[in-house]
Formats: sequence, C-alpha cells, structure tokens
Amino acid sequence: MMSALANVRGFAVAVTLAFVGLAAHAHTTDFWGTRLPDQPTQFIFGYGSLINTPSRNETAGKPVAAIPVRVSAAFGYVRSWSDRASPGFTALGLRRPFDGEAPMTINGVIYPVGNDMSAFDQREKGYVRVEVPRALIEAVSWQALPSQGTVWVYVPKADGKQPGEGLPVPDAAFPIVESYVDVVIEGGLEYGPEFAREIIETTRDWSAYWLNDRTLARRPWVFDKQFAKVDALLATTAPCFAQRAFSEDYAARSAAIAGRKGDVCGR
Repeated sequence: MMSALANVRGFAVAVTLAFVGLAAHAHTTDFWGTRLPDQPTQFIFGYGSLINTPSRNETAGKPVAAIPVRVSAAFGYVRSWSDRASPGFTALGLRRPFDGEAPMTINGVIYPVGNDMSAFDQREKGYVRVEVPRALIEAVSWQALPSQGTVWVYVPKADGKQPGEGLPVPDAAFPIVESYVDVVIEGGLEYGPEFAREIIETTRDWSAYWLNDRTLARRPWVFDKQFAKVDALLATTAPCFAQRAFSEDYAARSAAIAGRKGDVCGR
C-alpha cells in the first residue's frame, strides 16, 4: 500500500515539474512584440518615374516594395514639369509655388533603401534630397506607414537657387516626352485609375511642347499594352494633350507654338 502511494506521489511530482517546465519554456519563446532585426530606416518618396515598379527596381538592382502615399500641401511644393534632363526632355520635379499659387498635395510611393542611396542619387542628378516630415505623409491604402525612419524626396535645384526655385518649364528643345509620361502614369495605374488620375490633376506646367516619342507611336499597342488606358486618362485630364505631336510633326508644331508668343495650349 505504501509503495503504491509513493508511486502516485512520485507521478504527481513528475507531472507538476513537467507543467512547470512547459510554462517556463513557453515564457522564453513568447516572441509577441519582437520585431525583425535590421529594419530599414531610410525611405524615398517617389512622385514621378519612381512610382513605376520596373523603373524603380532597375535602379535598385532588385525588387523593392513600395506603398502608395500622399504628401500634404503643407510641405510647400507643387509637382510640375520643371526638371531638364540632359538627354533633352523635361521630367517631373517639385517646385515652390509661384506668386498667387498655393502648394498642392502630391501622391506617390514610399519605398525603403539601405544606407547607401548612391544609385538613386546618381539617377536623380540635378536633384537634391530633401527630408519630408513624417507628419505630412498619409497612407492611402490598407498598408500602414513605416513606424520609424527618415523619408527623403528628390527636388530639382537650379544653380545659385534654393531647391525648387527658379526652375524652367518645357520648351521646344526640352519637351515633355510621351515615353516618360507613360512610365509615370503606368506606375500610377499599379494602384488604380483614380491614383493615376490624381497624379495628372496635381501636376502643373503641362505644355504644348509635347512629343509623342513612343516606339511605333502610330501603332503603340505593339509595344505598350496599356497605351489606351494612359491616353484615355490624359485625354480627359491633362492640359495640352490635344497638342501632343508625332516626331515628324513636332518641329512644325513647335514653330507654331512659338509664334503664339507664349507656351499656351491651342484650343
């Protein structure tokens, strides 16, 4: 009888010790609230061609995830056609508002970069990096903003001027080119037609100096499956779209624009 009782007591002690061990083990492996190491702390806000995933990945040299966001008008800039690229076209930039003009919201994407941003700095030659206060950025989808880190944006800088000041507008030698427009708008379409439309509506300095340089521009569907969506958005939203010219017509069209004594869209 005593032997049986001893066995029961021994079993109870063993069970108790087992539960204590399991509890201790559970406590040491409860990872709730623990973040993964080496999270990015540097981010870029892209508002032009960097919205486009293939374009962004080409510079990064690897896939880079992005989230759609919007920067508040309180940031104090306007997205515009205001940066002259060395190959001979005008790209999107941010500029300070003109007298009597208000700053605007700017939609785009945020994506992480490592501490070495030289590849994107090289791509955005003629621009300088400006920090965007986190309080002026809002997420526009189900994806939340990063909980920490610094967000940078590239702003064009003219010689002897502050970033975003004294910038040029498109002209005959530096037109808006459709191949660049396509990259930007197709990037916006990754997040839906309304996001792409917002890009167009919140961009200033659209110009009648607009060259349709698409590959096989008269048969764009051969190389660009989204051309119809892009053109439909531009036709209903972008000023000067009716003045977009094929390359063989561009010189004559530019002369006519110059003859009107001002870069205005013909009606």
